Amino acid sequence: MIDQRLLPVEEIWREYDDYRDIAEAIRTMVVRGAPAIGVAAAFGAAFGARDIEAESFENFCRKMENVCAVLAETRPTAVNLFWALERIKLFVKTHSELPLADLKEKLLQLALEMAAEDEKINRAMGAWGEPLIPENARVLTHCNAGALATAGYGTALGVIRSAAKAGKTVRVFADETRPWLQGARLTAWELQQDGIPVTLICDNMAGFLMSRGEIDCVIVGADRIAANGDVANKIGTYTLAVLCKEHQLPFYVAAPLSTIDFSLADGSAIPIEERGAEEVILHGGKRLAPDGIEVRNPAFDITPARLVTAIISEHGVVRGDYLSGLADLRQKGRTHDS
Repeated sequence: MIDQRLLPVEEIWREYDDYRDIAEAIRTMVVRGAPAIGVAAAFGAAFGARDIEAESFENFCRKMENVCAVLAETRPTAVNLFWALERIKLFVKTHSELPLADLKEKLLQLALEMAAEDEKINRAMGAWGEPLIPENARVLTHCNAGALATAGYGTALGVIRSAAKAGKTVRVFADETRPWLQGARLTAWELQQDGIPVTLICDNMAGFLMSRGEIDCVIVGADRIAANGDVANKIGTYTLAVLCKEHQLPFYVAAPLSTIDFSLADGSAIPIEERGAEEVILHGGKRLAPDGIEVRNPAFDITPARLVTAIISEHGVVRGDYLSGLADLRQKGRTHDS
């Protein structure tokens, strides 16, 4: 995978074949973005399974639980990570009749399937979301929800890509997204690669541009969505949703069904990752703040469902009553899978 810490200055690809190294890559943000983390964890689990030495299925399962636990401890907010690991564990439990060598091979095939499924899902989201993007749209996005954050194509950027491929003229404003600068380093780079016009702005410029009538809508991805439609996404997303409400602009969220955590009634139960102070006080190795200063660095915030205009998934677009609308999407997903 591309080492996202080095973009856009260097495009370095790193190879992994050990689950512990993949866990470290997730933790240190070599790879990031909820769907991409989920797929990476699936490969990590498959590689971990491959290397297990066990004399029985029961012994294999115990060791497999340890592998999955290492991967699960990397990042707490993105639910796709846990969704992928649960899918791996369920596959193991329901295939106890297989010889272990065959089971290990099938787990690798499952990880490959999950990667292919993710890109297919993103393209379906793009098709559902494209009609929401008007001609000559000026679209603001936050963080990076593109091909780098997924197995390919992207969620929020997938919708933008689909609008451009449909022949619409689209200009994107990319928030820099402090403190890790995913918008400046990753989103701007991706859109340049695609030839989609992009203008980089600082996070605190969005409200001013909205007040001047220079933004038509905002579209973001998500790391976890509660059953009622509350959205956990990169820190700063909530601010944009409030600004959209003030300026009467649509605020869209694009996320696959695997990002919706139906076990949580609302966003108050979503765990918010707090990262190290060095991300805030250092940039390129240069200190930006006084030595010894106290720092808060929550990586995500919660946007209440009431501020979300629509949630775009691979099975359709939901507005208004998210509790029932998202439940309907879940049923459509089950029907589709069966």
